[in-house]
Amino acid sequence: MFVRNVSIQLKPNAHTEFNGTFEQEILPTLRKQKGFENELVFGVPGATYVTAISFWDTKENADAYGASAYPEMLKKMSKFIEGTPKVRTAELIQSTFGQIAVTAALPIVPVVAPIDSKPVVLNA
Repeated sequence: MFVRNVSIQLKPNAHTEFNGTFEQEILPTLRKQKGFENELVFGVPGATYVTAISFWDTKENADAYGASAYPEMLKKMSKFIEGTPKVRTAELIQSTFGQIAVTAALPIVPVVAPIDSKPVVLNA
């Protein structure tokens, strides 16, 4: 899994409009991109700084989005953004999110623990 971390400086009093535009215009476009998995956006209401982290199945698909659709997304958001967003990319190493951390479904295997020489099946 690959991530794009975008740090965005917002113009004053643009937080609410940014959120609405992001939800109505940016997310639908992201969901159509090949390899897009998920998006997290962090910010404090009323603040002028947000961080958006998108999750991709491969580096190639994240890079393809960065080269094609991302510049168009910046144009849509330009009225809310101060300066140029900082983009950093990385491979996901650890996660506590189940769907992100697990790449394949693991089978449920009963755990057998002996008690008084009789097996007891747990998690059955």
